[in-house]
Amino acid sequence: MGRAVSTYHQRIAQEKRSVILEAATALFLELGYDRTSLARIAEHSGVSRATLFKQFPSKAALFDAMVTESWSVDDEETAPPAGDVAHGLGVLGHRYAALLCRPRMTDLFRIVIAELPRFPELADAQFARGKMPYFESVRTYLVAEHEAGTVQIDDVELAATQFLGMISNYVFWPTLLVPGWEVGAERVAEVVDEAVRTAVARYSTAGSPTPTGD
Repeated sequence: MGRAVSTYHQRIAQEKRSVILEAATALFLELGYDRTSLARIAEHSGVSRATLFKQFPSKAALFDAMVTESWSVDDEETAPPAGDVAHGLGVLGHRYAALLCRPRMTDLFRIVIAELPRFPELADAQFARGKMPYFESVRTYLVAEHEAGTVQIDDVELAATQFLGMISNYVFWPTLLVPGWEVGAERVAEVVDEAVRTAVARYSTAGSPTPTGD
């Protein structure tokens, strides 16, 4: 009985957390970080202030959670095994493009950029909770390939940064500056595959096999 009650309370807490994050995301996008208060978030999410503060003791903590949620991936999306660098980079590249193309991702970056002069910690949250974990997954994968002898990379951090940059510089960053910039699914796939081909041609120890995607 006690375990059932505990499970029930955990489920309710998780549901309230999801509701709070959804309300906070909508308000941050509509009003910006500075004009969004925890009291307003509690009102829009339909929970008490005490419940909100129990989940998120500060607005910064709530923003951190929102960034983490925006960049989250399914548990099943484990790192591809070393041995086929074209396939592995294709998997990681397509996942990264899918993350960048998620609804609200562009708006989230706009919040960080707009509020940066007054709230530099937002950029830290976006980088540390968002991009850095994904960058680390690519770096770790390239290290595994290097150790397996399928690639020869002297600077793995640079290689990971350049690989992700080839994707984001086409499918994401222009959306912040160019009105109406949209990249269709087929074009996204082409961009990722070209990034894979470039990386494989530069680092592979066994030629340049064709990317196989997901």
